[in-house]
Amino acid sequence: MTSSVIRPVILCGGSGTRLWPLSRTHYPKQFLRLVDQFSLLQNTLRRLEGIAGLGVAIAVANENHRFLVAEQFHEIGLKPDILLEPAARNTAPAVAAAAVHAIGDGDEKEAPLLLVLPSDHVIANVTAFQEAVAAAIPHARAGALVTFGVVPDRPETGYGYIRRGEAVAGGYALDRFVEKPDVETAQGYLDAGEYFWNSGMFLFRADTYLEALDRYAPGIRECVTAAVASDRCDLDFIRLDHAAFVASPSKSIDYAVMEKTDRGVVIPLDAGWSDIGAWDALATLGQADDEGNTRRGDVISIDTRNSILLSEGRLVATVGVSDLIVVATPDAVLVADKAKAQEVKALVEALKRSDRVETEFRHIVHRPWGSYEGLAQAPRYQVKRILVKPGASLSLQKHHHRAEHWVVVKGTAVIVRGDETLLLAENQSTYIPLGVVHRLENPGKIDLEMIEVQSGSYLGEDDIVRLQDSYGR
Repeated sequence: MTSSVIRPVILCGGSGTRLWPLSRTHYPKQFLRLVDQFSLLQNTLRRLEGIAGLGVAIAVANENHRFLVAEQFHEIGLKPDILLEPAARNTAPAVAAAAVHAIGDGDEKEAPLLLVLPSDHVIANVTAFQEAVAAAIPHARAGALVTFGVVPDRPETGYGYIRRGEAVAGGYALDRFVEKPDVETAQGYLDAGEYFWNSGMFLFRADTYLEALDRYAPGIRECVTAAVASDRCDLDFIRLDHAAFVASPSKSIDYAVMEKTDRGVVIPLDAGWSDIGAWDALATLGQADDEGNTRRGDVISIDTRNSILLSEGRLVATVGVSDLIVVATPDAVLVADKAKAQEVKALVEALKRSDRVETEFRHIVHRPWGSYEGLAQAPRYQVKRILVKPGASLSLQKHHHRAEHWVVVKGTAVIVRGDETLLLAENQSTYIPLGVVHRLENPGKIDLEMIEVQSGSYLGEDDIVRLQDSYGR
């Protein structure tokens, strides 16, 4: 088979627990705007602009994040094929699903190239990245399994490494993968000049990858092929068959294929790459001021050095400190020694064991119709700010344990309340008694903003009985 079209495969999974409290289970780091006005996911797509032969992107996503993924693509004017994983099975099955889908989605005489990219990386030098992709294309078209090895600039212990073999055009034969080293070993790798950081990015023909799975991990190929064969469309999403996909072995591409193949090629990548694995990584992105501080939001610092200071609302003020991480959100504040940045993951695990909701959702919770933000909470009542996008509506629903009072502060609302249909403008309100069937809709062309006051004996989000829903929930 020949290969002309390049299908970007964007891996949208991952939790990014080391970036708590910004990153949460239901809003992981790929959706965060850490570097500029675009999220890490959006920048992953934006840095492909100008590469010749790009086809429609394939996003492989967690079902719980499907509307976030679709919205973030929509914001930058793209409409990908979104494959929903019924369960996490690591990167080898995820990419296999994309490969089977890509071949079945196109001309049977042509196997597209798959440019596999995690959605949560930062690459400062887009030109250098695109040059590395260009160097990889001839190898991938010829049947090689290409990975991109980041040229190391320090003895990093948080990454796996790739040892290069003999030189080939634009790169090297892939000799072997090595696990995350200790400091002394990492320094030896750096001094040797024969090792790269493992970026987790790949380029290969879809059929080449599936043939490699047939040889090295046939169980993955069999299960994933069945999952794609029995997939179903759901709104803008493609749901892989649950039983078949869950039956697949859970393995990374490295373990399943790349460590075994004799057709591997590594292309050097020297482009300011970072996977933002922890808060201290922000200090390496060139955004620090003259005192070494990386600051975002409402921050005032005096006699403060080499610190990361972020605020999502409230004022953060520091005096006479150094080497700290301070991250303030409306519902949590993290203060950590910069040298202990990796240990934030252990903190999140401790919070989860205590059933703290702060690990799950951000203060603004995104829904397919818009979002809501918690403003106040106490026993038997809570207050939320609700935003509904133009033309969107919430499900037809009722509650067993709470009543709701709605006040329109911007836009126009159509409200179904029992047998009534109400049209409310700004500064108008209505009351939804406990147990009454209701729905909220925005018929206008601007966002609808409302204040909702809930009162009752139980205020959990699971006290929603959906009678009709446009989003398949």
